[in-house]
Amino acid sequence: MRIITLPDELNLEKSHHVQVVDYYSSKEILKQQIVLNQNIISFLIEGKKEVIFDNNVVSINASSFVMMRSGNSLMTERFSETSNYRSVLLFFTNEMVLNFIRKMEPQKTETAEYKSVHAFDYDEFLTRFVNSLVDISKLSKETQRKLLEVKFDELMLYLTDKWGTDFLYSLIEKNDNTAQKFIRTIEKNSSLSKLTLKELAFLCNMSVSTFKREFEKHYSESPIKWFQNKRLEHAHYLLNQEMKPSEVYFEIGYENLSSFSQAYKTKYGVTPKQHVKDLNF
Repeated sequence: MRIITLPDELNLEKSHHVQVVDYYSSKEILKQQIVLNQNIISFLIEGKKEVIFDNNVVSINASSFVMMRSGNSLMTERFSETSNYRSVLLFFTNEMVLNFIRKMEPQKTETAEYKSVHAFDYDEFLTRFVNSLVDISKLSKETQRKLLEVKFDELMLYLTDKWGTDFLYSLIEKNDNTAQKFIRTIEKNSSLSKLTLKELAFLCNMSVSTFKREFEKHYSESPIKWFQNKRLEHAHYLLNQEMKPSEVYFEIGYENLSSFSQAYKTKYGVTPKQHVKDLNF
């Protein structure tokens, strides 16, 4: 699967700091590798979307939309039961965010950790706002540019008033510490993400070989062995919550019950079935 770079591949005006695209798709995608060279808001209209970034995962349907900072991500787009996929995409640069902050001086709250993607629910105001973006997308490029610069401030002012400023400052938060980003990506995807090493390496903006070297430097064992232990530890927790082994193996990413049972016995000395029996004894 090739890597898609946005908004470059949409042939938009590179000199514009905010642009809109009314995007339709008749093809579902699963964990497509996306490089975002600008921040983006995906106003979902039809279908379902999942976004995986370095430090969080967000899944939405057409009652919500997502805001994502620039960087590497994995995106899944699925159809709804009655229609294909449609999303109004609003691309914007950090310069637009900084200009808004300078003009409006929104109060910054102290957050322990920024998030690369935020989800918001639609309301009547936001639904009307998205409809206006669709209308603007049909105008000339120069008229679009002038209107969208005003509409961007309108949107940011509304969102910060309703949801605070965490998402706003997350867009421009500096993240130059490669080691911290690497560890955060691993810890956030330690058990249930079912990501391949290639996908994890992409989120870390590394080749697979570099990713393996970095992993062993930080965790003193191979990524395959480390992730297997994390999954088995989570399986142990789920079994203690009275889930059946036949339910747990799929939940933690094993292809069949037999391979899960063998791995579990190697780590804990008993099979999952025996562990459940011992709990109910």
